[in-house]
Amino acid sequence: MSPEFVFLAFILVLAIFLGFELISKVPATLHTPLMSGSNAISGIAIVGALISAGSDHNQLSVILGTAAVAFATINVVGGYLVTNRMLAMFKKKGDEKK
Repeated sequence: MSPEFVFLAFILVLAIFLGFELISKVPATLHTPLMSGSNAISGIAIVGALISAGSDHNQLSVILGTAAVAFATINVVGGYLVTNRMLAMFKKKGDEKK
């Protein structure tokens, strides 16, 4: 194993542990707003996936990049839909769309 692989594996394990610890500390009332907001951050992943999908390195990177674009787009759209639905819950009943 190369030292780079060990370093990357260590970063992955550290990120998994840190993510689990952070999410477990969030109260249930804040979980949905935070997750819907963080789904919008997937827009950054879309940029990287577009770069990978548009590369001419090999066919596997194009296929994986295309799949990443699709999944990240679904994540972003879903995040906005959840946020929109959540915000609609706080509107007064007399407020109509203008």
